[in-house]
Order: sequence, then structure tokens, then C-alpha cells
Amino acid sequence: QVQLVESGGGSVQAGDSLTLSCAASGRPFSTYVIGWFRQDPGKEREFVAVISWTGTTTYYADSVEGRFTISRDNDKSMAYLQMTDLKPEDTAVYYCGADRTVRVNTRASDYDYWGQGTQVTVSS
Repeated sequence: QVQLVESGGGSVQAGDSLTLSCAASGRPFSTYVIGWFRQDPGKEREFVAVISWTGTTTYYADSVEGRFTISRDNDKSMAYLQMTDLKPEDTAVYYCGADRTVRVNTRASDYDYWGQGTQVTVSS
């Protein structure tokens, strides 16, 4: 199995940028698809972005397309979510998830492991 730890969250103004990090330990990182999701209290976990094992395939939610970039460094067992032009509606707890399958899934239920989350707050 793999353990995930997110970091990099914070409180920013609308239009600012943040980069979230996801550090992995345990089973070889390169064998997992990595996804970023976010969640508001009382709501379901929402898909944000996903990246394939090799990093050659990425997919984004429409709400973040063009503003967020997902990446990974398998040698360092790290994944990243670069967020630009942040909006108040981006406020949420952000989670990284690891999926043992090959497909780039967008459903939270498809992911096997999760980190503890990092809070992102965007004020107008």
C-alpha cells in the first residue's frame, strides 16, 4: 500500500496562485494513478485532476481546465497541483488519491488510498 501526505494549502486572495504537493511512501509510486480531489463540508468529494502512471496522460475538471496543472515526479514519489487564478469557489479541502488501476479515473470511489487533505481558502 501507499501513504500520502498533502501540503501547500493556505489562505490567498482571488487571482493568486498556490502549488499543492502530495508526498508518497510505501509501494512504488510509479504504479499508481494519482488524482486530486476537493471537498466542502457536507458535500461529496469532487474530482479536480488526474495523471497517469507515466505522467503522459492528464485530465481536468471543466471548472479548473486552463488554471490548474497536475504533474508528478516518480523519482521523488511526489505529485503536484499547480493552481493559478484562484477563485473563491476553489475554496475546499484538497486531497490526493492513489489508484492501483491503469485507467485515469475521475470517481473518488475508484481510488484506493487518500491523504489527510490540505485546506485552500480563497477570499475575494
